Amino acid sequence: MRTLVILTLLAVLVMAATCYESHESMESHEYLNPFLNRRRANDFIQADTRLRAITQERIRERSKASHEHQRELCEDYYPCEMYAFRHGYAAAYKHYFGRRRTK
Repeated sequence: MRTLVILTLLAVLVMAATCYESHESMESHEYLNPFLNRRRANDFIQADTRLRAITQERIRERSKASHEHQRELCEDYYPCEMYAFRHGYAAAYKHYFGRRRTK
């Protein structure tokens, strides 16, 4: 019986030590209102990073790879596009536009 009382007291002490809320946790604004205001929802994102991402995307659009230009050129010319469906865009471009000679 005596060990049961000691174990119960020990369990109460452990529970009180681990479940105690300090004054510091009560100071947090998230404790009272965990949701952000609509106006402040995106304040943590810097405007510079968004603009930088947009400009990098525009640069990537302007500087396409050569095979993308070849594919677009082939898609604009109907016989080349039909040839590409059977043999692939690389072969179609080579067949229709690869033999060009400059004079």
